[in-house]
Order: sequence, then structure tokens, then C-alpha cells
Amino acid sequence: MIDLAITADHIRSVIDDYLDTYPEEKHGLGPVLELLDDGADLTPRKEFRGHVTAGAILAGPDGRILHINHLALGKWLLPGGHLEASDVTLLDAALRELVEETGIPARTVIPVDDRPVQIDIHRIPANDAKGEPAHQHFDFRFLFRSAADVGRLQTEEVTDSAWRDAGDISDRTLRQRVAQALR
Repeated sequence: MIDLAITADHIRSVIDDYLDTYPEEKHGLGPVLELLDDGADLTPRKEFRGHVTAGAILAGPDGRILHINHLALGKWLLPGGHLEASDVTLLDAALRELVEETGIPARTVIPVDDRPVQIDIHRIPANDAKGEPAHQHFDFRFLFRSAADVGRLQTEEVTDSAWRDAGDISDRTLRQRVAQALR
């Protein structure tokens, strides 16, 4: 197993900062907080009780949001994915995933805030081809801005990209927070 630079202390610190802004979400974050309290390492993707992922919401100058068509899931999603050993912070991980999947140069992307705009817990179905049972992702989603357009897509994971109206974000809470942050 590869040791990741992102520590449980960093994850807890990001959650604490997030809960300072959204205290009403503490109950919903119970599963990740309980695992952290139990000393679980939530960074490796083989932690099937649940593991941390990092997502990016990229807003263009006109306020539209970049969506990608995810190959494995066959769905339009926001960029994001699993942590890697080179990631120092969750914000770094979200930016790396955005750059990898879309080809947009990191130097053209600016974080709106250093705290996530949302921490979402969602179920991932079993993947027999990868030997992975159903599990949870604890997705730390960060909002970025850029005037750059999509470059070379990571074709192993992404089949297409599209700039869509912020109202097309399927998660109601995320949609509202993005709209508020972009005002």
C-alpha cells in the first residue's frame, strides 16, 4: 500500500473548517467522522468502509460549469477522483484531478476558497472487474474559476466535456452554494 501525504489530521482540519461554515451538516458527516475517530486511514481507495475523494467544480467567465462524461459510469459528472501520493492537500488533489481529466493548465485555474463548497457522501456500486465491493466516497468538492478552455481529455476516464449552466448541477445543495459563491 502506498502512503499518501494527506493525513487524517488534514482531513479532520478541513472538515472542522467546513463545519464552521455549515454546522448543520455535522450529522450528515457522521460516517466519515466516526471512521476518523476510530483511527481509520481514509486515503487509500481500498478502504471499502469509505474513502476520501476530491472533486472540482470549475466555473468559466460566463458562470457556466464544466461537466465531463465519465467513461466507467457513463454519466455526466464534475471532474474529480481518488487521492494520489503526490497530493499534499485535498485542494491540491481536486486541482490535480481537474487538470488530469480536462487538460486545462493548473496555472490558469484559481480556487474560489481553500475550503470545500461541499462534502458529499455517496455510494459507489460494486465493480467486479476491479474486485471492488460497493463502498462510499467522501467527496470533498472545491470551487475553481478559469478563463481557459478544455485541453486534451484524459481518454482513459473521460469521453467528452461540456460547459453547462450552473442550474444543471444535479445536487440541489451544491447548485445553491455554487450560485451563491459566483455572485
